[in-house]
Amino acid sequence: MQLSKKDTLERAKLACKNTLMETLQIEMIDFGEDFLIARMPVNSRVYQPDGVLHGGATAALAESVGSFASHIFIDTDKFFVRGIEISANHLKSVKEGFVYAKATFIHKGRTTQLLEIRVTDDADNLISICKLSTIALPKK
Repeated sequence: MQLSKKDTLERAKLACKNTLMETLQIEMIDFGEDFLIARMPVNSRVYQPDGVLHGGATAALAESVGSFASHIFIDTDKFFVRGIEISANHLKSVKEGFVYAKATFIHKGRTTQLLEIRVTDDADNLISICKLSTIALPKK
């Protein structure tokens, strides 16, 4: 049985309870056949000392949405997903509002996946571009 979009996003919200995603207030907000979008508020929780979005928080957002994208597109009864490498290029700073991370697949293999995550601000300016490699491992 395939879940509705609303039910899938609700399950994502529940999966984030008591995790880094909840701490950073990361929320999965939309997905389609080959993408997933999450958002994170930019506030003092995610600032670096000079009051702008910390690159580490951006990388955490990117890894969260990319790993979750891999997760929702595999058979989770048989496999679990782990991130194995992430790279991030930060292009612009943000002081307030939200940042949005859209993960799309570059490669969707049976074992390894490669995703591009574009992080944008409320005005759709490109803030960071990230690449994430994930691996699907069999559950024992």
